[in-house]
Amino acid sequence: MENQQACACKHHKVVPMCIMLIGFVFLLGEMNIFTSGFVSIIWPILLIVIGATKMAKCKCC
Repeated sequence: MENQQACACKHHKVVPMCIMLIGFVFLLGEMNIFTSGFVSIIWPILLIVIGATKMAKCKCC
């Protein structure tokens, strides 16, 4: 097998971080740390951020 290194571009790390952030928002909402109104507003915003990140082109790819 060839020695393949992961891309160091920050663009590739944004989507996994946004997915984890969505998970944390839902978890904190279930623990009643965030109100249900806050959770219902923030998760669509996070999905928009993920979509915009996916649409952006990376210079290294």
